[in-house]
Amino acid sequence: MKKITIFDSTLRDGAQAEGISFSVTDKIKVARALDAIGVDYIEAGNPGSNPKDLEFFQHFCDVGEGANALKHAKLVAFGSTRRKGILAKDDANVNALLDSGAGAVCIFGKSWDFHVTDILNATLDENLEMIRDTIAFLKTRVGEVMFDAEHFFDGYKNNSEYALASLAAARDGGADVLVLCDTNGGCFPDEISAIIEEVVQKFDLPVGIHTHNDCEMAVANSIVAVESGATQVQGTFTGFGERCGNANLSAIIPNLQLKKGYACIPREAMENLTQTARFISEVANTSLNKRAAYVGQTAFAHKGGMHIDAVAKNPESFEHISPDAVGNARRTLMSEVAGRSTLLKKIQEVRPDIERNSREMGRIVEKLKEQEHKGYQFEGAESSFALKIRRVLDDYIPLFELIKFNIISEDMASASRNSNSTAVIKICVDDATVLPAGEKSVEVITAEEGNGPITALDKALRKALEGYYHDQLAAVKLIDYKVRVLDSNDGTASRVRVLIESTDGIQKWSTVGVSANVVEASWEALMDSIKFKLIMDRDARYAVFAY
Repeated sequence: MKKITIFDSTLRDGAQAEGISFSVTDKIKVARALDAIGVDYIEAGNPGSNPKDLEFFQHFCDVGEGANALKHAKLVAFGSTRRKGILAKDDANVNALLDSGAGAVCIFGKSWDFHVTDILNATLDENLEMIRDTIAFLKTRVGEVMFDAEHFFDGYKNNSEYALASLAAARDGGADVLVLCDTNGGCFPDEISAIIEEVVQKFDLPVGIHTHNDCEMAVANSIVAVESGATQVQGTFTGFGERCGNANLSAIIPNLQLKKGYACIPREAMENLTQTARFISEVANTSLNKRAAYVGQTAFAHKGGMHIDAVAKNPESFEHISPDAVGNARRTLMSEVAGRSTLLKKIQEVRPDIERNSREMGRIVEKLKEQEHKGYQFEGAESSFALKIRRVLDDYIPLFELIKFNIISEDMASASRNSNSTAVIKICVDDATVLPAGEKSVEVITAEEGNGPITALDKALRKALEGYYHDQLAAVKLIDYKVRVLDSNDGTASRVRVLIESTDGIQKWSTVGVSANVVEASWEALMDSIKFKLIMDRDARYAVFAY
């Protein structure tokens, strides 16, 4: 298998995405995860541009591990060619790359004549000397130097002679790899392929590809670049980056390795692809696209009854690969269109005694249709569906139930204060396993303040339950909250559907509530979330309704 080196820029290019900000601790966590999955290079930032990146590199040096701190990957420091009018040895930013202690350096320079004259305000010859001098200076002091030819494809289309001259300057300076960048993300695969082929023929050096996703072509452009001779692919692990993002490595890696027969990461690491993508998204405090190829929550999800039936007979009928290959899982969605066979398969994972034509199965199907008619949607809230199954099957163990709640909201004049809602709740704890001996139930009244009624309710419920389920609930947190209006014609009287996504740091689950009162719908979803966690801890079979 031909080796394709994977160059991850999540911590540098990815950090330029809107809404993304990594702390030093975050960057260390991501670097460890990328190293564990076997990427070859981790571009960790520009130590000359900000203290945070410098601190990141210093961390590895300070613990005595240096550039070889990681087991597989090599840390890369990123920077630009020297400023015009000085030598590379006198440029502070260039020297900061050396001070970082990184085992490799990636230098970007201008390859589009328009950028040289109108943006950099240099002459064309000056720019070529800046490239040559910077790389030559670094090459004598660091093991590996890569050249990112910024705006190469646009430059080539406007002045191919000069774009190629920029690569020649990098080669003459001693560059180890020539990386061609579609910086504006505007190229199509046929353009990428033809230009890569010419560069590969003209230069006896490894060629890399760095694409952006402004035309939704970044993954496709990276694939055709490899097929045209590129041997290094740069991108970010979940595809985020400036503007529309960078080439998505969590799609490129399995495309190349599982579909095209290239070697990108160790074979045994491929099954950790999904976990790594989700971990990096979690650290970046962003939601991984549920529909992301290979690693998304719905990448192997099936809803239509005929589709599900076919997958049950032979997964290849509607799956291009086995989800196990990338560490993902097949999901059959609970829905009125899913079909009885789908529901039965899911239910039998927790109650093997339920048969297709049984009275219990009929009751579950009718309950599902009745609930979806009211506006419930269980394909995105299977944990709530699990609780309803237990009730239908008389398998529901009372844990706690609401007696009443009251919300007190402050007036608008107080809206600037941190806490503007107070929730008072009264619940009945019916769980004999946590009550004192001889007690059948206990009523608990609590009150809590919060920034809005939902936060106040959440805090009040947790406070009421902490004496009974403290350890189980300590790690649970709400990570997503969505409200959908169901009857828009009814205006403010419309029913709403609330979806809540929760996690305990290991698994995630989603619950749903429906009501004309958004607070009541939220309360229903919130109670289901807590109850499902407690039930799942007692009966591991119910983890099938989490993800």
